[in-house]
Amino acid sequence: MKKSLKYSVSSTPENKEGLQLKKVFARENLCVNCRLCEVYCKTAHSKSKDIVTAFKEEDPAPVARISVYGGREASVAVNCRHCDDPACVKACITGAMHKDKKTGIVSVDENKCIGCMTCLAVCPVGCIKPGNIAFKCDLCGGEEPACVKNCPNRALVWAETGGEQK
Repeated sequence: MKKSLKYSVSSTPENKEGLQLKKVFARENLCVNCRLCEVYCKTAHSKSKDIVTAFKEEDPAPVARISVYGGREASVAVNCRHCDDPACVKACITGAMHKDKKTGIVSVDENKCIGCMTCLAVCPVGCIKPGNIAFKCDLCGGEEPACVKNCPNRALVWAETGGEQK
């Protein structure tokens, strides 16, 4: 029997499992394309946790799991939406891409990933980064993500809703 690759890019505060899941939402009207979210994400995923060491000395170099697109007039940070029904999980041929039933976080098991990038091909957001393995936002393990903590304009919000401040 063939599996369906239907998916939803849902950003609802409560998913089909009934979990209350916080996500990172971008407010493009406040983004000034400074790319500090990328810098701090890369640093948070580095071995050293030090900006200079992470950028200049670490080998392999750490990878930011968020990307800023646009220019001076309009820009926005894009990261994984941790979909309710993620296509990347269904498409992963090794089972490396998985969704935690407790937290709702979609992540990559680096020991299982073979770097085939099937997940990248089916991701409706285009947020998976290629390398020797797939790299994607892991929501910093469920703590307030580094990108949100260090955004100077609060263009990134860690919330259970579509980015509205409560």
